[in-house]
Amino acid sequence: MIETFNERLRQTQIRLNSLVCVGLDPDFSKLPAELKNRSRPLFDFNRRVVDATFDLAAAYKPQIAFYSAAGAELELVDSIRYIRDRAPQALVILDAKRNDIGNTALAYAKEAFDRYGADAVTVNPYMGEDSVRPFLARPDRGAIILCRTSNIGARDFQDLLIEGVPLYARVADTAVKHWNDNRNLMLVVGATKVAEMASLRRAHPEIPFLVPGIGAQGGDLKATLTAGLDGSKLGLLINSSRAIIFAGGGEVKSIRRAALELHQAINQHRDSNELQRNEL
Repeated sequence: MIETFNERLRQTQIRLNSLVCVGLDPDFSKLPAELKNRSRPLFDFNRRVVDATFDLAAAYKPQIAFYSAAGAELELVDSIRYIRDRAPQALVILDAKRNDIGNTALAYAKEAFDRYGADAVTVNPYMGEDSVRPFLARPDRGAIILCRTSNIGARDFQDLLIEGVPLYARVADTAVKHWNDNRNLMLVVGATKVAEMASLRRAHPEIPFLVPGIGAQGGDLKATLTAGLDGSKLGLLINSSRAIIFAGGGEVKSIRRAALELHQAINQHRDSNELQRNEL
């Protein structure tokens, strides 16, 4: 029997005792100076990040835009291969926010899972069920549906009421009730919106959330954990990108320190008797 993606995620988090996801967003302009003149600067930087965090991260999340903009897709392929070798228990999420219909959606799914070898891919649900199904067809691979994102402009559409229900809640209900046959679906729920996260957790107690917004975007970690942890103190994959990978200018010791501080803070709050679910 094939282990579903959500079960793979759960087992990884238990084995590593980690809810940390490290975002691999190697903005070339911010890379350490000594790497910029190398033939494969993005790969060399990612290798540095993975070496510093391999025992702390349950997942890595490369944002494809930084690679495609630089014509460095092969560096992304090699980065994911390096994760497989150096951090074999960690999952890889391709942050590509793909979506389309028919054969195009199938091609996007093959891109994520076959070309890049990712375990999951972020998906925009705007075009509806037929555009999402190809990303959910493989039980051991996951689709992470944009639901309530952390950016300011998210309110332009995601908070709109449809018969009294916010659109983001409709997206979550539809995805969970109708698209999750293979138990391989997650939701993107931003740390900057803890009240919405708490509401989504009450409505969907077993669905894992990918959580951007901690760190550079200012999301509150303890409030996020209070709102989003499930009954077994899992259910969240907390992403931090810039705050980890560019800590201390991208120096190895600083990267590790930033990742370790996040890892320890998460686990301290998870274990704390003070962490009670509030009515947010």
